[in-house]
Amino acid sequence: MIIFAQQVRKILFALAIMLLSSFKTIATEKTLLFSGGPDGGTFQYFSAGISEYLSKELDGYRILSEASAGSVENLRRLNKREADFGITYSGDLFLGRNGRLSNNVRQYRNVHAVAYLYGAPAHLVVLDEKRINSISELVGKKVAIGAVGSGAAASAQRFFESMGVWGKIEPQYIGYSEGAYALGDGLIDALWVFAGYPNSSVIQAASANKIKLLQTYTEAKKNGKLFEDFPFYSRVVIPADTYPGVDYDVVTIQDSALWTASRHLSGDVVETAVRLIYQSEGLKHLVSVKSTAKAMSIDSGLTGIVTPVHKGAQNFWKSKGKTITAKQIQ
Repeated sequence: MIIFAQQVRKILFALAIMLLSSFKTIATEKTLLFSGGPDGGTFQYFSAGISEYLSKELDGYRILSEASAGSVENLRRLNKREADFGITYSGDLFLGRNGRLSNNVRQYRNVHAVAYLYGAPAHLVVLDEKRINSISELVGKKVAIGAVGSGAAASAQRFFESMGVWGKIEPQYIGYSEGAYALGDGLIDALWVFAGYPNSSVIQAASANKIKLLQTYTEAKKNGKLFEDFPFYSRVVIPADTYPGVDYDVVTIQDSALWTASRHLSGDVVETAVRLIYQSEGLKHLVSVKSTAKAMSIDSGLTGIVTPVHKGAQNFWKSKGKTITAKQIQ
């Protein structure tokens, strides 16, 4: 009985040590917030995927993915230290840093780039039966451009202003999924989606209706003003048959979706986080979450970044032989 009692005490002591160790881990674990995007959008897939992987692999940290309106809201959250990581379009980051966001002269200097995630092309979707074939034919029409505060809405305003029709259309501030339903129900005339392809909301619209995607790059290039004022935009082709019924290449504009971090975040934490995501296991995980992540690689890591890169990320990219430009160091 004495031996049995001793064994019980040893087991109980071991369990107590394990519990204390677990409590200590929980107590010392730090939580970081990753600001993503609207439900169903590409931002939210990346936010959730990166957060999930880093929570398992980044010792001492738990990463929580939070939904948001998108790029511009993420910029504000990171600048105010309400979030630690986020996803921001390169254009919004550039304009925000220089006090050039629409109706906002504030300079967002506390947000730094970490890495390129993917190119985000503009999808301008209309029903085939509407016979809308050009931007000018949207005058007087209702166009869903994304939620208030989203990167989609900001990019739509920049695009339509450059084309001289912003004050002549009726912008509808609704999200992608709601917009896809509204298009099919005839409540709107066009749907603007600014996200990586294939996009689930565009697939939704194309599966329920016969749609067309307008060739935004061609018209913007003729006008010229968009690329003069916003040089971070570039040409991209959405291949034929990406969406049901769209059997032709769509030549459109794109911005770069960037992984961003608040400047206050430790350089060591950021460097480790980037290293973990860009190892083969990390990239494989992200591709399993969203195929758009196939665009991520060491070679493409600094694509589209025209603003300062976080010091921790700089260390990582330099270790991989990447050159950090003057614009990325400022």
